[in-house]
Amino acid sequence: MRKGITIEVTPADRTRLQSIIRDRNSPQKHVWRARIVLLSAEGAGTMAIMRAVGKGKTVVWRWQERFMQEGVAGLTRDKTRPSRIPALPAATVDRVVALTNQAPPHAATHWNAPAMAKAVGISPSSVRRIWAGQGLQPHRVRTFKISNDAKFADKLKDVVGRYVDPPAHAVASASTRNRRSRRSTAPSPGCR
Repeated sequence: MRKGITIEVTPADRTRLQSIIRDRNSPQKHVWRARIVLLSAEGAGTMAIMRAVGKGKTVVWRWQERFMQEGVAGLTRDKTRPSRIPALPAATVDRVVALTNQAPPHAATHWNAPAMAKAVGISPSSVRRIWAGQGLQPHRVRTFKISNDAKFADKLKDVVGRYVDPPAHAVASASTRNRRSRRSTAPSPGCR
């Protein structure tokens, strides 16, 4: 054990620590923390505690100090840590939202995450997180987008005209439709 370190465990603390160790539903991290403190109180050295618990020297020292400062409650509570990924600035989020509501500069119907990420200078996953957080779904556009094709109007009239005024040979008779609907629903031999 380190010099000058004495761990005093009251009978109430000892009972609580032993109950944590015996409880099968206790998280394992709480169990080995409690074992570190009990072994330290019994006078075991750092190397013996390391072997018994299977943790490193700095881990043993950290939980000994935490117990001395905060008691048993300090062993069962983890300190909060900052996120590994720093939060994006609000200006970046606002820029992504503003660009999403505009037409993309490239020849596409809507923004996709890689294109937006390249335009703003962040990762595609960050763009997806912003879109999810703001409830944006740029791939679901409710308005009709007109094509830049010069012959689009003629093509549109041709396609719409086929369905409004179909040629005589394209109409199926009622008897043909009824025959098709009565076919068996058994799987074909190739699906077995």
